[in-house]
Amino acid sequence: MDCRVDPVIGRYGCRVYVPSDPDDPELTEGAILRAVRELGLPSLEVQIQPGTSTLVNVPTIFYAEPEAFNRSVTLLGFDVDLIATPVRYRWLHGDGTASTTSKPGRPYPSTDVTYRYRQPAEAVSPRVDVTYRVRYRVDGGSWNTIDQTLLASGPTAELEVKEAAPVLTHP
Repeated sequence: MDCRVDPVIGRYGCRVYVPSDPDDPELTEGAILRAVRELGLPSLEVQIQPGTSTLVNVPTIFYAEPEAFNRSVTLLGFDVDLIATPVRYRWLHGDGTASTTSKPGRPYPSTDVTYRYRQPAEAVSPRVDVTYRVRYRVDGGSWNTIDQTLLASGPTAELEVKEAAPVLTHP
Protein backbone atom coordinates (compact mmCIF):
# COMPACT_ATOMS: atom_id res chain seq x y z
CA MET A 1 0.00 0.00 0.00
CA ASP A 2 1.32 3.43 -0.94
CA CYS A 3 -0.06 6.42 1.07
CA ARG A 4 0.87 10.08 0.62
CA VAL A 5 -0.45 13.59 -0.02
CA ASP A 6 -1.12 14.28 -3.68
CA PRO A 7 0.92 17.44 -4.48
CA VAL A 8 -1.59 18.60 -7.09
CA ILE A 9 -4.81 18.44 -5.08
CA GLY A 10 -3.30 18.46 -1.58
CA ARG A 11 -5.41 15.48 -0.53
CA TYR A 12 -4.20 12.44 1.40
CA GLY A 13 -4.82 9.15 -0.34
CA CYS A 14 -3.62 5.57 -0.58
CA ARG A 15 -3.12 3.23 -3.46
CA VAL A 16 -4.09 -0.29 -2.43
CA TYR A 17 -3.14 -3.20 -4.60
CA VAL A 18 -5.64 -6.07 -4.47
CA PRO A 19 -4.98 -9.09 -6.65
CA SER A 20 -7.70 -9.56 -9.24
CA ASP A 21 -8.49 -11.61 -12.26
CA PRO A 22 -7.18 -9.68 -15.28
CA ASP A 23 -10.20 -10.88 -17.24
CA ASP A 24 -12.55 -9.33 -14.64
CA PRO A 25 -11.42 -5.81 -13.68
CA GLU A 26 -14.80 -5.06 -12.05
CA LEU A 27 -14.54 -3.34 -8.70
CA THR A 28 -16.63 -5.27 -6.16
CA GLU A 29 -17.79 -4.45 -2.67
CA GLY A 30 -15.66 -7.38 -1.51
CA ALA A 31 -12.54 -5.74 -2.96
CA ILE A 32 -13.42 -2.48 -1.22
CA LEU A 33 -14.00 -4.35 2.05
CA ARG A 34 -10.57 -6.01 1.75
CA ALA A 35 -8.99 -2.60 1.11
CA VAL A 36 -10.63 -1.12 4.23
CA ARG A 37 -9.42 -4.08 6.31
CA GLU A 38 -5.91 -3.58 4.93
CA LEU A 39 -5.99 0.13 5.77
CA GLY A 40 -7.31 -0.65 9.27
CA LEU A 41 -9.94 1.29 11.17
CA PRO A 42 -9.07 3.34 14.26
CA SER A 43 -9.03 1.40 17.51
CA LEU A 44 -9.92 3.61 20.46
CA GLU A 45 -8.40 3.78 23.91
CA VAL A 46 -10.90 3.52 26.73
CA GLN A 47 -10.82 6.64 28.91
CA ILE A 48 -11.58 6.02 32.59
CA GLN A 49 -12.61 8.41 35.32
CA PRO A 50 -11.56 8.76 38.09
CA GLY A 51 -8.27 7.40 36.66
CA THR A 52 -6.14 4.31 37.23
CA SER A 53 -8.06 3.26 40.33
CA THR A 54 -11.71 3.22 41.37
CA LEU A 55 -13.82 2.03 44.28
CA VAL A 56 -16.18 -0.90 44.61
CA ASN A 57 -19.85 0.13 44.22
CA VAL A 58 -18.97 3.63 42.98
CA PRO A 59 -19.84 4.49 39.37
CA THR A 60 -16.76 4.47 37.15
CA ILE A 61 -17.10 6.60 34.02
CA PHE A 62 -15.97 5.24 30.66
CA TYR A 63 -15.70 7.13 27.39
CA ALA A 64 -13.84 7.08 24.09
CA GLU A 65 -12.73 9.81 21.72
CA PRO A 66 -13.73 8.75 18.18
CA GLU A 67 -11.48 9.66 15.29
CA ALA A 68 -12.69 10.63 11.84
CA PHE A 69 -11.90 8.08 9.16
CA ASN A 70 -11.99 9.59 5.67
CA ARG A 71 -9.66 8.10 3.09
CA SER A 72 -9.26 8.06 -0.65
CA VAL A 73 -7.71 5.06 -2.34
CA THR A 74 -7.08 3.97 -5.89
CA LEU A 75 -8.32 0.43 -6.31
CA LEU A 76 -8.12 -1.45 -9.61
CA GLY A 77 -7.81 1.89 -11.40
CA PHE A 78 -10.86 3.42 -9.67
CA ASP A 79 -10.78 6.33 -7.22
CA VAL A 80 -12.63 5.21 -4.11
CA ASP A 81 -13.60 7.56 -1.26
CA LEU A 82 -14.19 5.89 2.12
CA ILE A 83 -15.91 7.13 5.28
CA ALA A 84 -16.15 4.93 8.37
CA THR A 85 -18.52 5.91 11.17
CA PRO A 86 -18.71 4.29 14.62
CA VAL A 87 -22.17 2.77 15.18
CA ARG A 88 -21.63 0.71 18.32
CA TYR A 89 -19.29 0.70 21.31
CA ARG A 90 -18.81 -2.48 23.35
CA TRP A 91 -17.38 -1.72 26.77
CA LEU A 92 -15.51 -4.69 28.23
CA HIS A 93 -15.06 -3.91 31.93
CA GLY A 94 -12.24 -6.38 32.52
CA ASP A 95 -14.14 -8.43 35.10
CA GLY A 96 -15.99 -10.64 32.62
CA THR A 97 -18.88 -8.23 32.05
CA ALA A 98 -19.64 -5.97 29.11
CA SER A 99 -22.18 -3.41 27.96
CA THR A 100 -23.01 -1.89 24.57
CA THR A 101 -23.93 1.68 23.63
CA SER A 102 -24.44 3.64 20.44
CA LYS A 103 -22.57 6.65 21.86
CA PRO A 104 -18.91 7.04 22.89
CA GLY A 105 -19.73 8.42 26.33
CA ARG A 106 -18.39 11.69 27.71
CA PRO A 107 -16.15 12.72 30.60
CA TYR A 108 -17.41 13.83 34.00
CA PRO A 109 -19.88 15.34 34.86
CA SER A 110 -21.61 13.17 32.26
CA THR A 111 -22.62 9.69 33.30
CA ASP A 112 -23.50 8.36 29.82
CA VAL A 113 -21.42 5.20 30.24
CA THR A 114 -20.74 3.99 33.78
CA TYR A 115 -20.07 0.70 35.52
CA ARG A 116 -20.03 -0.32 39.20
CA TYR A 117 -17.43 -2.92 40.05
CA ARG A 118 -18.76 -5.34 42.70
CA GLN A 119 -15.48 -6.87 43.86
CA PRO A 120 -12.04 -5.40 44.61
CA ALA A 121 -9.27 -6.38 42.20
CA GLU A 122 -5.60 -5.52 41.99
CA ALA A 123 -5.92 -5.18 38.24
CA VAL A 124 -8.69 -5.37 35.68
CA SER A 125 -8.14 -4.60 32.01
CA PRO A 126 -11.09 -2.70 30.52
CA ARG A 127 -11.23 -1.81 26.84
CA VAL A 128 -13.66 -0.56 24.21
CA ASP A 129 -14.32 -2.30 20.89
CA VAL A 130 -15.84 -0.14 18.15
CA THR A 131 -18.10 -1.35 15.34
CA TYR A 132 -17.89 0.76 12.18
CA ARG A 133 -20.25 1.18 9.24
CA VAL A 134 -18.34 2.03 6.04
CA ARG A 135 -19.65 4.10 3.15
CA TYR A 136 -17.89 4.43 -0.18
CA ARG A 137 -18.21 6.02 -3.59
CA VAL A 138 -16.42 5.18 -6.77
CA ASP A 139 -15.05 7.89 -9.08
CA GLY A 140 -17.16 10.59 -7.39
CA GLY A 141 -20.43 8.70 -7.91
CA SER A 142 -23.20 8.12 -5.43
CA TRP A 143 -22.50 6.89 -1.91
CA ASN A 144 -23.04 3.23 -1.04
CA THR A 145 -22.85 1.41 2.28
CA ILE A 146 -20.95 -1.83 2.76
CA ASP A 147 -23.41 -4.41 4.07
CA GLN A 148 -20.97 -5.80 6.64
CA THR A 149 -19.86 -3.82 9.71
CA LEU A 150 -16.23 -3.92 10.80
CA LEU A 151 -14.86 -4.24 14.33
CA ALA A 152 -11.79 -2.51 15.75
CA SER A 153 -10.75 -3.83 19.16
CA GLY A 154 -9.17 -1.29 21.45
CA PRO A 155 -6.12 -1.77 23.64
CA THR A 156 -6.66 -2.65 27.29
CA ALA A 157 -6.13 -0.20 30.11
CA GLU A 158 -5.06 -1.04 33.64
CA LEU A 159 -7.46 -0.30 36.47
CA GLU A 160 -7.27 -1.15 40.17
CA VAL A 161 -10.58 -1.65 41.99
CA LYS A 162 -10.23 -0.80 45.68
CA GLU A 163 -12.55 -1.27 48.58
CA ALA A 164 -13.05 1.50 51.11
CA ALA A 165 -15.01 1.53 54.34
CA PRO A 166 -16.25 4.58 56.21
CA VAL A 167 -14.63 5.23 59.56
CA LEU A 168 -16.31 7.22 62.32
CA THR A 169 -14.06 9.36 64.45
CA HIS A 170 -14.79 11.11 67.69
CA PRO A 171 -13.95 14.81 67.71
